[in-house]
Parts: sequence; C-alpha cells; structure tokens
Amino acid sequence: MLELVQGSPEWLAARAGSLGASQVADALAKTQKGWGASRANIRAQLAVERLTGKPTESFCSSAMQRGKDLEPQARAAYSFETGLEVVEIGMVKHPTIASTHCSPDGLCGEDGMVEIKCCGAARHIEILKGDDPEDRYVKQCHWQMACTGRQWVDLAYFHPDFPAPMQLHVTRIERDATLLALLESNVTDFLAEVERDVTELRNRYELREAA
Repeated sequence: MLELVQGSPEWLAARAGSLGASQVADALAKTQKGWGASRANIRAQLAVERLTGKPTESFCSSAMQRGKDLEPQARAAYSFETGLEVVEIGMVKHPTIASTHCSPDGLCGEDGMVEIKCCGAARHIEILKGDDPEDRYVKQCHWQMACTGRQWVDLAYFHPDFPAPMQLHVTRIERDATLLALLESNVTDFLAEVERDVTELRNRYELREAA
C-alpha cells in the first residue's frame, strides 16, 4: 500500500505506466470483431508513460469533476448509513502482477471497500428501481479485490438532489473467484502487449529506459 494522496503529483507519478482498476474494463473490452478501440488507446497511453516515465495528461469532463467534488459528501453519507468507518488510502499494487494497481475510495473494516459513483439523475433512478450495476464497475470492483485481497466492495451510488432516503443506494459486489481468475489472466496478457510495444520502440529508436 502506498500512502499517497489521491490526485497529488506523487500519486499521478506512481500511476504512470500502470494499469488502474478503473481502466480494466476498457483494456479488456471486446466487440463482435475482436478487441475494442479502448484497448488500443489504453495500451498506447501506458506505453507512452513507460517510455517517458511521466503521467500523460488526462481529460476531466464536467461529470467527472462533479463526481470528485461530491465524493467527500458521498463518503460521509455511506459511513452514516452503514455505520462503517471509511479509511482513505492512496494506492495498492497487485501482489503478483507488475504494473497494475487500484485506488479505491476507501477501506471498510477488515474485508471490505467502498467505490463511489455519482451518476446523473436518469441513471440514479434506474439504480433506485433495481437496475444492475454496470459491468465495467463490477470489473473495477473485482480488480480492487484482486489488488487488496479483500472480499467485497460496496458500490455506492450517490445523488444529493434526490429526497434523503433516495440519495444513496448501495450494491455489494462479492468476490467471485472465477471472474477474478479470468481478469488476472487477461490483464497479464494485456500488460505483456504493452511491454512488447515499449521494448520494440526502445530498441528501434535506441532509447534508454526512463529514470
């Protein structure tokens, strides 16, 4: 576990060239014709970061910024509703697979975590009415469990504009060993592709490894 403040320059630097839990679904996305375009984009991003040793600039949409702004309020609401203390952390690297990590929104007790999502009103209503969590978030939560060894993640959807009983909806994602094994195998293959790209480019342009 790295004791870093999420969003700080040190945290950004530590993530450079490493696949994060929030990127796993895009890195493994498939279409009917094969791998999705998002895989190539993340593969290129990680390769550039490894070649330079620096994090690439990332776009922050208004929705993403809104989520960041609401996160402390959502975390407090989750802690109040569940009675669980939430411990904020910086980053946890995967114990056996190099160059991949997670940065969960908080640890809960000995076995759990919380992952906060502040979606728009339309999606929040769908969740309140019983819609299943997005597959990409299920994969994100499982990668957090893969990195930390924890057993569950509470996926906490929060929207402050709803009446108080509807502002927070929590879905617990339990550890699925079969899914975890599949993700770890696929991520290992993906990271090997990134490393081949980096090695080929360094050799072709006689570039030394970034410090």
